[in-house]
Amino acid sequence: MELYGISKEQIFLFNNGEDYESYNIFGAHPIKHDGKDGYRFLVYAPNAVKVFVVGDFNEWRKSEVGEMQKIDDTGCWICFIEGIKENDIYKYLITTKEYRDIYKADPYAFFAEVRPNTASKLYDIEGFKWTDKKFIEERNKDLHFYKPKNIYEMHFGSFMQHNTGIWRDKPDDVPIEDFFTYKEYADSLVNYIKEMGYTHIEVMPLNEHPYDGSWGYQATGYFAITSRYGTPKDFMYFVNECHKNNISVILDWVPGHFCMDEHGLRYFDGDRVYDGKEHKHWGTMTFNYCKKEVWSFLNSSAMFLLDKYHIDGIRFDGVSSMLYLNYGVENPAERVFNKYGDEGNLEAIAFIQNLNKLIGEKYKGVITIAEESTAWPNVTKPADIGGLGFHYKWDMGWMHDTLNYLKSDFPYREQNHNMFTFSMSYATAENYVMSLSHDEVVHGKASIINKMPGDYDEKFAQIKTLLVYQLTRTGAALNFMGNELPEFIEWRYYESLEWFLLDIDKHKKHHEFVKMMNHLYLKEKAFYEKDLLVWEGFDWIDAGNAKQHIFIYERSALDPKDRCIVILNFGKEEIENFKLGVNVPGKYEEIVNSNAVEWGGYGSYINDKVLESKYVYEGEEVSDKGSSKSTKLKSKSLKSKVNDIISSTNKENVKKSKGASTDKSAQDEEEKIVRDESKKVHGRENYIEVKIPKLSAVILKLKK
Repeated sequence: MELYGISKEQIFLFNNGEDYESYNIFGAHPIKHDGKDGYRFLVYAPNAVKVFVVGDFNEWRKSEVGEMQKIDDTGCWICFIEGIKENDIYKYLITTKEYRDIYKADPYAFFAEVRPNTASKLYDIEGFKWTDKKFIEERNKDLHFYKPKNIYEMHFGSFMQHNTGIWRDKPDDVPIEDFFTYKEYADSLVNYIKEMGYTHIEVMPLNEHPYDGSWGYQATGYFAITSRYGTPKDFMYFVNECHKNNISVILDWVPGHFCMDEHGLRYFDGDRVYDGKEHKHWGTMTFNYCKKEVWSFLNSSAMFLLDKYHIDGIRFDGVSSMLYLNYGVENPAERVFNKYGDEGNLEAIAFIQNLNKLIGEKYKGVITIAEESTAWPNVTKPADIGGLGFHYKWDMGWMHDTLNYLKSDFPYREQNHNMFTFSMSYATAENYVMSLSHDEVVHGKASIINKMPGDYDEKFAQIKTLLVYQLTRTGAALNFMGNELPEFIEWRYYESLEWFLLDIDKHKKHHEFVKMMNHLYLKEKAFYEKDLLVWEGFDWIDAGNAKQHIFIYERSALDPKDRCIVILNFGKEEIENFKLGVNVPGKYEEIVNSNAVEWGGYGSYINDKVLESKYVYEGEEVSDKGSSKSTKLKSKSLKSKVNDIISSTNKENVKKSKGASTDKSAQDEEEKIVRDESKKVHGRENYIEVKIPKLSAVILKLKK
């Protein structure tokens, strides 16, 4: 049988789940056969009786032109059609075992018609001239754990649109001409990201999908970049421009489920080729991870993005739904269990581990991120030691707890104080991304700024303080587009962001504050260099000041002199003469005060340019609650505490063991404890006095 340049070994690897680049043989590829130009087609349809390629070239009917031949018992069908050309449309016409004829888009198509049309398009994926060699070489050094990661999550259809301000009766019918194209974004978006100081763009799924309202998460084309915004090579141009400007590109990818549209993967040849079961929550179909051909298909889809599009990272969507056999199953009678008696989906776990290992071996420096919303252990630990093998995991717990704290009205924040600090108790469990994603600004949840209590000014003050916290605590940061404006309305996938807000002074100043903070984050290594080490680079100075709603911590870099102290005040009290304990004595410079007028703040309680630390002496006023609540520590009371600690019994024991030197030893011990007791400013011997404005963030940097 003629295989048109494909070897049986390649098909064998596909059938055994080991062809990680099956896109090189499956689908439609331009070739020359017997001196004639045309396209070779290969499709997997193991339950089909007959398969044809149909299109305008054969009037969409069964004919000898387009009739495919089955390759032994591999389940694969192949043919060659001469004379057809790039951008011609086609589908597979499949006769099922019940002798029904069904029309299917090519699962391996590189390009497709613009919705609502559903045919695949012939496209030569080769030939783009990349100019990002230096960027890729730097990426391949695999140092991402020690570099800044400030991610801008975005949706291509609604970041910007032409003809904004038009009311749409049917939001899903946004005219294609109103979308910005990949090439337009290569200029406008790339320049914006660079100017704003983000390090990565994370794009919501671009796999071809029929319904705009799915945001791309219910796909039909796992090798086709959506045609809404241009051609595959247009998207390559976009990625190349990002790399030229030192911006990394992460794509959302959905290996957990696919849409049920007739032209898609569901019952592809009349039977379950890719299908597992119906997804209870989303009205989609899960993949069947027990089938090795599904492994080859999905592994190849991920590798295709890295190979052909030079993508720098993949975020796996809906990982929890893959890990649990009974995800979304509410009826106990419908629950199933694995051979060990628990609910883990062993095949899906093995698939995830295998793919992460493959990516790590072939594409050094490419990152994988899990959206995993449960407490599944070791998500970011290597597969070799039982982990899933991801590099990072979205910290959904941090997001929920932080936003719930900030949604609390001011009188109730004291009782919710631990919500804010709890995430640091498990900070070493995984490598986290602190995400404020699209999921938090839809479905009635309110925009980020509108979640917060208070008046107009207080809302702005709090969202600035939240940003400082997000960028300066351990872990990578992610913000959804529009958070930086900020928008008061929820995200609408069918409309452009409200860029007109930047004509309003308060919004413009906030936008400038975000830009300043992003660039400060890039500059200050203390905020990212030791993230992997967590507690070596993060130290709570005051985590328990619930009454004043204050949180204080220090971040440090590999250079021990590179230190910053972050003060967050989520309360409405302005505090003067706040004594703040410091780990390292010296001069501290205020480098950020979110209350400054230039950022839209109140302009009060701005600290002197340089604050010099002081040593705590016995008898000094050393309260860490501000001058209004200070307490005088007297020498006499300190000595009485010492006498309580050094009991008379212990003194007698010291005398018996050390004879004449007893008195001096006891005296030394007493003096030591006096010194220890004098460390009354957050347990530290040195302190600085600071002003803390209400609802604001202050960052102090140790001057070298």
